[in-house]
Amino acid sequence: NADLIVKVKEYLSEEYHYLREDQMIFTYLHIANNADFANALLQSKTTAIAYETIRDASGSLPLLTPMSEVAGRMAVQIGATMLQKNNHGRGLLLGGVPGVFPAEVVIIGGGTVGLNAAKIACGLGAIVTIFDINANRMSYIDDISGGTIHTAYNNEYNLKESLKTADLVIGAVLIPGAKAPKLVTKDMVKLMKKGSAIVDVAIDQGGCIETCDHTTTHDHPTFEKYGVLHYSVANMPGAVPRTSTMALSNATLPYILKLAHLGLDALKQDEGFMKGLNTHQGVFTCQAVAEALN
Repeated sequence: NADLIVKVKEYLSEEYHYLREDQMIFTYLHIANNADFANALLQSKTTAIAYETIRDASGSLPLLTPMSEVAGRMAVQIGATMLQKNNHGRGLLLGGVPGVFPAEVVIIGGGTVGLNAAKIACGLGAIVTIFDINANRMSYIDDISGGTIHTAYNNEYNLKESLKTADLVIGAVLIPGAKAPKLVTKDMVKLMKKGSAIVDVAIDQGGCIETCDHTTTHDHPTFEKYGVLHYSVANMPGAVPRTSTMALSNATLPYILKLAHLGLDALKQDEGFMKGLNTHQGVFTCQAVAEALN
């Protein structure tokens, strides 16, 4: 009976029949990678607003940022655990010890996820390289890290050469609202060392690692392919729900109150908030989502 539904994750298939034309839902939609849910929203004519496509005045993604921070930091601690021998990894301590080289961590994408992952990996003593295509972002990362985080332009040759020696690879690519591009092919994965690890944080949007071809769960988070351990859990922050709930609530509450008080006028008054609108009256209202679903 509710007029406004606030969730964290997208609807499950058994919940689609609750959707109504005169209803507004506000959650992480991720419909670019979920055609069934997208079609249910169109057919019901529900007004659907996605946390992950809202912009603030600076152009950043304020409701995606807290979960990206959590997922980025988690990716390193998960990867470090995957590298342990008892988990079928290479048997490496991420930071090494005096006289023993630390592990090499390759992070693809220098956004919020990538930078938070790099901070934790550096803090543990690993050798860290971030791949990106934005020269300004790479300069920024170099400045704030004092050169302790290496940066490299993301092209096929550079990435392939780096993957040959990488111990842990973290996929942190984001195109807001759209499917993530497959930047690491299966042929690249075949070049990696046996027992190395991949954490694809981009799996919510389809993943940026070709061999992460399905999502996994917290109960069964990893699988092995070509001798490399893969982690592709689509809701990483769900493993630390106390931290995640507080972080997300801090960010979403002001927007929820605006919707409760003003309804659609809240979007009309805020251009960045309007970018969160993904479906309305049976049509797509977000170009990236529409293109991803053809």
